[in-house]
Amino acid sequence: MPLFSGRCLSAAKLVGKTVVITGCNTGIGKETVLDFYKRGARVIMACRNLEKAEEAKNDIEIKCKNISDTGKLVVVKCDLTSLKSVRECAQTILDSEQQINILVNNAGVMMCPKGTTEDGFEIQFGTNHLAHFLLTMLLLPRIINSKPARIVTVSSRGHTRGGISFEDPNYKSRPYKSLDAYAQSKLANILFSKELASKLKEHNIEGVNTYSLHPGVIKTELGRHLNDTLFPGARAIFGLFFTPFTKSIELGAQTTIYCSVDEKCANETGLYYSDCVPIKPSQEALNTENAKKLWDLSVDLVGLGDYNPFTQKTTLNGNK
Repeated sequence: MPLFSGRCLSAAKLVGKTVVITGCNTGIGKETVLDFYKRGARVIMACRNLEKAEEAKNDIEIKCKNISDTGKLVVVKCDLTSLKSVRECAQTILDSEQQINILVNNAGVMMCPKGTTEDGFEIQFGTNHLAHFLLTMLLLPRIINSKPARIVTVSSRGHTRGGISFEDPNYKSRPYKSLDAYAQSKLANILFSKELASKLKEHNIEGVNTYSLHPGVIKTELGRHLNDTLFPGARAIFGLFFTPFTKSIELGAQTTIYCSVDEKCANETGLYYSDCVPIKPSQEALNTENAKKLWDLSVDLVGLGDYNPFTQKTTLNGNK
């Protein structure tokens, strides 16, 4: 357990609020759902595995059976390795939810063996960044109509390892390195959040704030590929090495919760957080030109075309 770990101390309630969160059937995502549910939110659990998501939903409801004024949990299918699934998820949410007050882009994969998504993107760049970019863009008009609202994207301190290859983000020609690919995807998370804040300002849209964050080193299922991408036994060795710095799942969820609900950061936007305070990310993550380049590249890769989420009010357009 680390010597210091930030906590969200806000007692803010979320009664009457709707939250969408991806990848939340386990780990810090599930812990975040538990917190939101206790605060009274209607939580849309966007997950790939519906069976595991329903199990998580039932587990949370049982844990909270003696707590009054809890919210509502709704499971929706969302496979982030498929842009078709992301579009279907967005449409389902828009058809059923009149408001979206908080979006948490939580799901992610880490240090996978070389592979591609259904659409041919490098698995980490496609899942961690492009899928969340598309989901956010499709839900953004409803989010804007629901302001004050927050968009929270879970990144990682691992973003500091490298940059983004705009010429070959999907490792079509360059040698594949799992850790570098992970770093690229996590850097993309921060640049996306930063540029989204800028775009909202350019369109004179107030009351929609963006946040990216490092949750900490946490013992979750994210490290399940280490033995395959590094060497046999790597997961156990890394587990022993990082144990003094490892957070519990509850503590790992605190910065996500803080950025989602805390009053102190209600007027902050485009910043990067760790242990419930804004910190400076890498120089690469502060590069405004690269943030713009990544935005344009992402629009092209996910096939948004002329769809403009900043002027589109309530309907879902821009299908690929």
